Amino acid sequence: MSWEIENNYLQKNFKFKNFVLAVDFINKIVPLAEGMNHHPDLLLHSYNQVLVKTRTHDVGKITEKDYELSKKIDLI
Repeated sequence: MSWEIENNYLQKNFKFKNFVLAVDFINKIVPLAEGMNHHPDLLLHSYNQVLVKTRTHDVGKITEKDYELSKKIDLI
């Protein structure tokens, strides 16, 4: 699945084999987001899935920062 635009967010759902791998994925996103000072919404659901939603909150829309973050997340 690729990144999609929904409700003014750039988002993607990631599915893992188990809960531990899903949480590990979230923990790998944290330093990327901190390093960019650009923090996505992260939703752990159905024990093994993580929904990542991003938009630039201070302008209320998707910007180049969101696309840059999404590319970095895909490399995890």
